[in-house]
Amino acid sequence: MRDCYNREIDYMRISVTNRCNFRCTYCMPETKKVEETLSLDEIYEVALAASRCGITKFKITGGEPLIRDGISDFIKRLHDIDSVKDITMTTNGFYLCKYAKDLAEAGLSSVNVSLDSLKKDRFLKITGVDALDDVMEGIYKAEKSGLSTKINAVLQRGVNDDELFDIIGLAKDNNINIRFIEMMPIGHGKESDGVSNFEVSEKIKEKYIVSADNKIHGNGPAKYIKLEGFKGSIGFISAIHGKFCDGCNRIRFTSGGKLKPCLCYASNIDLKDIIKDTTIGPEKKIELLEEKIRECITTKPKAHAFEDLSKVSELKDMVEIGG
Repeated sequence: MRDCYNREIDYMRISVTNRCNFRCTYCMPETKKVEETLSLDEIYEVALAASRCGITKFKITGGEPLIRDGISDFIKRLHDIDSVKDITMTTNGFYLCKYAKDLAEAGLSSVNVSLDSLKKDRFLKITGVDALDDVMEGIYKAEKSGLSTKINAVLQRGVNDDELFDIIGLAKDNNINIRFIEMMPIGHGKESDGVSNFEVSEKIKEKYIVSADNKIHGNGPAKYIKLEGFKGSIGFISAIHGKFCDGCNRIRFTSGGKLKPCLCYASNIDLKDIIKDTTIGPEKKIELLEEKIRECITTKPKAHAFEDLSKVSELKDMVEIGG
């Protein structure tokens, strides 16, 4: 029996689709059968119930959230919930140029763009799409639209670790933060040789004058540094070599209707039967959803076990879970 968590949970990551227009570092390269995706109206019901349980911050993820029709309107509906304080998004950036202005006007405050290479041929190999120029245009459009803009990079040894300083360079003359995320042993990630953030940090210190950055840049666990002469900051999300479970304030909701208290474990609470039940009224449905969300919060494990693969029970890929 795992020890349960005992901390205020005020943050929910909502996956609005389990489909994507790219491959990505964490997703299986081949197409596979995925669960039926809930409608945005159904996902909104869960978000509304979550807000009544003390959830005030939402991260919209996928798959790729910008392939969902009506995503800007969905964000506007979330923003209009009185208790909601912050809405952010993780995206591959392909449609960001098209939607950045609308997203900002709808109430989105920040975007995290997954970007693992600045080399066009390598980007194509990793993602399966020749879209690096479109993604870069989207990143700059997001910044100009007033969205706090971050780049999420996952370095893999022998794949893209030689681009460390090129990726960092994007933060030099732009108000863009770069975040290095350690590869987690989930799905496709179990097969990859990730680079630790300790190693990344040491390489950066060899080249730049580094100072601490104690500014709050978002709702997540990233720790930031400043490099002399840089506009943006450099962050590290170190799930493996800098375990941050004691400060984790989140639960996850998948696009297929499951609540997940922790990425490490396969355990979940399925809300689909409640969501799809047409025999109960809307207020009663919200009450039932609240009960399940509170159950998820109270059963959240005290810590993950990524350091011991024999204890990692989650077998699905990140595209199915919502990162």
